[in-house]
Amino acid sequence: MAEIQITTTQNVTIAFTAAEVGERILAYFIDLLIKIAYISVVVAIFRAVSNTGGMGFENNFDTDPWSVMAIIIILGSPVIFYTIVSESLMLGQTIGKKIAKIQVVKIDGYRATFLDFFIRWAMRFVDINIFSGVVALVSIGSSKNHQRLGGMASGTGVITLKNNVNISHTILQEVSEDYKPTYLSVIKLSDNDMRIIKENFIRAKKANDFKTILILKEKIIGVIEEEPHPDVTAENFIKCVLKDYNHFTKNM
Repeated sequence: MAEIQITTTQNVTIAFTAAEVGERILAYFIDLLIKIAYISVVVAIFRAVSNTGGMGFENNFDTDPWSVMAIIIILGSPVIFYTIVSESLMLGQTIGKKIAKIQVVKIDGYRATFLDFFIRWAMRFVDINIFSGVVALVSIGSSKNHQRLGGMASGTGVITLKNNVNISHTILQEVSEDYKPTYLSVIKLSDNDMRIIKENFIRAKKANDFKTILILKEKIIGVIEEEPHPDVTAENFIKCVLKDYNHFTKNM
């Protein structure tokens, strides 16, 4: 499977699995069905109200085309702005992307902003609407980080969130009900932070890259503002942080 290489602000490179074209197309069509369902409901209500003449729509439409245009724009806004609003509120996901388990992320390691999502949304006209998505498919297939033009312009990519690795094969181990966490402020870290920490820690351990492990340790300390005991190694500290985070979030 293709990978997207993301370099964080700490100059640590993380390899995420790029979302496959099939996953992206699935997400697109799920979102398209949601838009069609919305339009169908609006049209049905519109026709029902117009037929009854309950709000005097027929007379207004005959005499005031600007009112018609205003109503169309207002009712069509949820469809027009669906993607940008969803990705902004759902941290890089639409309902379709969430179901397909894919997400938009920044290639430079920072959190994607509204401006990034706006650029992606604005470029959809070129990527997807023109030539029925051929431009997007060619761009995704030929670019280094599997980006469409909107992704290149905004510095974002789409990754898969599917995890085929069993928890027993990772450093996130099941914790017992009576587990006592050591670092209570791990809740300052986000799911994305923990994913970055876990990915780098696994890779660093395999490569015996102690420098990266130390960088991770210092970065974690800078966020949670808790120092480990001097006798605790950087490796054990990170393991404990991951376990503590798992303890606090397992029921969320």
